Amino acid sequence: MSVQIEASWKEILREEFSQEYFDQLIDFIKYEYANGTCYPPGKKIFAAFDRTPFEQVKVVIIGQDPYHGPGQANGLCFSVADGIPHPPSLVNIFKEISKDLSQPYPQSGNLERWADQGVLLLNTVLTVRGGLAGSHQKKGWERFTDAVIKKISDERSKVVFMLWGGFAKGKSKLIDSKRHFILESGHPSPLSANRGYWFGNQHFSRANRYLQENGMQPIAW
Repeated sequence: MSVQIEASWKEILREEFSQEYFDQLIDFIKYEYANGTCYPPGKKIFAAFDRTPFEQVKVVIIGQDPYHGPGQANGLCFSVADGIPHPPSLVNIFKEISKDLSQPYPQSGNLERWADQGVLLLNTVLTVRGGLAGSHQKKGWERFTDAVIKKISDERSKVVFMLWGGFAKGKSKLIDSKRHFILESGHPSPLSANRGYWFGNQHFSRANRYLQENGMQPIAW
């Protein structure tokens, strides 16, 4: 089947798109979108890929599934559209950036500005039913996004992977730690952050240092 996704990813993931599980996943997603409210909007399901071509990936941030409230999800993990209040995890991400890099707390929660610099903001599940967190888990998205992580690990080098919380850390088995830089910490959600597992991880300055040491432009977080 034909998937509307940025050209470099279409080529890299061609094998996945031809698998039976992916056809079944797309049938499920089409049914869900036709028969209820789902997020993100259909044309933004692959936004993370469309904004960050394969060869431009410098940093990978792994989330779980999209925000399930109206107007929030825009296809990039942790990101919300301009004008939408910042969800608690994003607030804590911005607080850490502000402290780590000694810069003002960002006004916009729209992380397209990161994606355009080479930050792949990858949810492991790319869709969700409105108001029902986790409702599209175990339908095939995880197999697809695991393949994405493995492709980056195998075919790129010197990529920074930010793994936040137990779920994301579980993806480390897909990543060659000799070829890439893996940063791990607790999740930025209030439950984890307020227990001391998030703040002070300095992931953003550490990522930039690694990129610069390897001849790449740092990210303007």
